[in-house]
Amino acid sequence: MKNLLFRPIYGLLLLCLGTFFASAALSDQDGDRLLGVWEPSNGRARVKIEKIGVKYYGKIVWLKEPNDPDTGLPKTDKNNPDATLQKVSLKGYRMLKDFVYQKNNEWSEGTIYDPLNGSTYSCTIKMTDPNSLEIRGYIGVSAFGRTDVWKRLAIKK
Repeated sequence: MKNLLFRPIYGLLLLCLGTFFASAALSDQDGDRLLGVWEPSNGRARVKIEKIGVKYYGKIVWLKEPNDPDTGLPKTDKNNPDATLQKVSLKGYRMLKDFVYQKNNEWSEGTIYDPLNGSTYSCTIKMTDPNSLEIRGYIGVSAFGRTDVWKRLAIKK
């Protein structure tokens, strides 16, 4: 008799767990819309956004001016406050770090690095349409920041 009473509970528990994992998978797919190659509004670089584990990262994969005009050598992170990183090539540099998909086309909890001044800022990303991102870098409070619009680049096959 006891077994008959608990069977509906097990079924309900399995249904709840299945719903939870299905919604987590759908949320994961929503977040993966960020993946791809993007170009900031200044057109000086292209950034490839990838997923590592459950977080999103972006690295520089192309530079309009890949070489330093003073030396003729590939550009390095010469403005980085950490002297040990000033010789690191900008191409391949991970400038977006640790973004987590929230909901409603928004990613947060990450940082953005600006190689022009060597500063790292808190950052949020909002997808305004499938091919446009609003990247907002800020210090402390989002109200004290700057927003840039990035466009998705079509990958030629």
